[in-house]
Amino acid sequence: MSSDIFQAWVAHDATSPLTFTTFTPKPFEPTDIEINITHCGICGTDLHTLRSGWAPADYPCVLGHEIIGTSEDQKIQPGDRVGIGAQSASCLRPDCSACADGQENYCTRMTATYNSRYRDGARSKSYGGYATRWRGPAHFAFKIPRALPSAEAAPLLCGGVTMFAPLRKYGAGPGKSVGVVGIGGLGHMGILFAKAMGCDSVIGISRTSSKKADAVAGLGADGFIATSEEKNWAKTHSRTLDLIICTVDAADMPLSGYLRLLKLDGTFVQVGAPEQPLPALTAWSLIQKSVKVTGSSIGSPEDIREMLRLAAEKRVVPWIQKRAMREVNEALGDMHEGKARYRYVLENGEELQAKL
Repeated sequence: MSSDIFQAWVAHDATSPLTFTTFTPKPFEPTDIEINITHCGICGTDLHTLRSGWAPADYPCVLGHEIIGTSEDQKIQPGDRVGIGAQSASCLRPDCSACADGQENYCTRMTATYNSRYRDGARSKSYGGYATRWRGPAHFAFKIPRALPSAEAAPLLCGGVTMFAPLRKYGAGPGKSVGVVGIGGLGHMGILFAKAMGCDSVIGISRTSSKKADAVAGLGADGFIATSEEKNWAKTHSRTLDLIICTVDAADMPLSGYLRLLKLDGTFVQVGAPEQPLPALTAWSLIQKSVKVTGSSIGSPEDIREMLRLAAEKRVVPWIQKRAMREVNEALGDMHEGKARYRYVLENGEELQAKL
């Protein structure tokens, strides 16, 4: 076990730049693991948390929950690459219906990887991956397959499994047609995974056609719907999709139009989490075709393991842009302005490691 003083880029409030300073991680327990962080993806959740968009953040806060590092622990072979996603703890009690069923991500006592609290006696704060080291429960650390490069593997730990889990749960595969709303950090991985799972048809859906070439020629989508440019798009493509995964976090999205695209008994899954309420919909949007509207939160440890296996086997790698960890403030600004194509991954370099 290392010292109890770690270093990270720390957020102290909603508006000031992150500063490189020290913090005290949770007390080490026998079930914990420690890693040296090499990479951490930037997720949209980081922006919502940084600006206290969903709720007041628990400052000081160390963001980052798409973490890759090297193990120092016998629980995972020392030197092996390890990944940590958006969840770092749950109760794991046999009387917890979520944990007992392998759905730890829905445990009422879950601990998020940052801006959360562990259920230990001290209610220790959880800290994320914009740091040089990470400490937390080994149950939520995952060995990274050799076929996956570290930088590309990082976004899979949250963004990737956020798309993979509902695709897996709702039967994406041969014979199914899937729509992905929003071609961005999440959506582009949704197209990649739907294609890797063998879906008959994968359709990208966006407001404009600006990302059509990326979706079709680059990611392999079989078609594209630009909702603000194609007249009567909902009617034209009515009853063509079995499943829609929506990554858009906009309160004004055309939800009723999306539901019209579903076939009989189709399913619409919301994974984007806007700071404002979702738009209203009419009862007939549900009644006419017995469609289901539901949501999905990250993924379970089993989802993550299965996703990593498929990604390694099918070479599913997200589109990333590498940024030095010391450029985190600039990278967050670019992410807020929508400049990422499609995921920024922070790298710990020699300059930062020298400060250890």
